[in-house]
Amino acid sequence: MLKDRINLTGRQIAAARVLVGLTQAQLAGEANISIPTLKRMEACRGQVSGYPNNILGVRQALESHGICFSNGESPGVRLKG
Repeated sequence: MLKDRINLTGRQIAAARVLVGLTQAQLAGEANISIPTLKRMEACRGQVSGYPNNILGVRQALESHGICFSNGESPGVRLKG
């Protein structure tokens, strides 16, 4: 379901990016979004707002580096393992 795929927090995105060693510029390029858009996403304290295709692009880019997202009461990130 698309809603589940775009349900991410800014902190999840930032943590996942750092975990896999990507700069904001690298992740933005892989997700095909602008750096300011990624910065706005990461700055969200709660759920990320924005165009669903941009959020999904970021998620897919991070998942291609081995990231797994967990949601629910304790949102988090981890490497596949």
